[in-house]
Amino acid sequence: MPRRRRDGQVPDWNRLYELAASQGGYFQLGQARLAGYSPPLLEYYIRDGRVERVARGIFRLAHFPPGDHEDLVVAWLWSDRLGVFSHETALVLHDLSDALPAKQHMTVPNAWKRRRLRVPANVVLHFADLVQKDKIWKGPLPVTTPLRTLADCAGVSSPPDLVRQAANEGVKRGLFTRDEVRQEFGTGGRRRRREIRASK
Repeated sequence: MPRRRRDGQVPDWNRLYELAASQGGYFQLGQARLAGYSPPLLEYYIRDGRVERVARGIFRLAHFPPGDHEDLVVAWLWSDRLGVFSHETALVLHDLSDALPAKQHMTVPNAWKRRRLRVPANVVLHFADLVQKDKIWKGPLPVTTPLRTLADCAGVSSPPDLVRQAANEGVKRGLFTRDEVRQEFGTGGRRRRREIRASK
């Protein structure tokens, strides 16, 4: 078994484990390199049963406890950790909707519009340069905030009943107020205010 890379760096399993643990047990090839693991060494651990190859350049610690939304973690790593789950996927992550979307919705930087991408079949990309206040973390996953999520869903013509349900549930749970909803969506015709107005 190879013990050290050609550059002399010694593999650090604890570092790799801690990094993967923060991502639901998953990691990228580049992250493994930072912990001292070359591709040949990863191949050894795959044959040894300690690591699983999940997708191109994405791996999983074989004995790491399974978690929720592992498919989303893989999609996020595919985006090189730059994507943020949004739209109807974010509604589900915020428990603002019980309707499971058929696709995983992710917002990536506007610059990605110019990239030639091989997007996974189950992922829908949206393009926007999100500011920090529009993002939060749900476990290992970055997600748009509830109010931003509501705005995104209204902006892409999600079913009106779905948006109304999410608005009412968000107000009920204190995730945002009716005044915040009115302020966010009452600034012109860009978003459909009538579809996200919370019930009184």
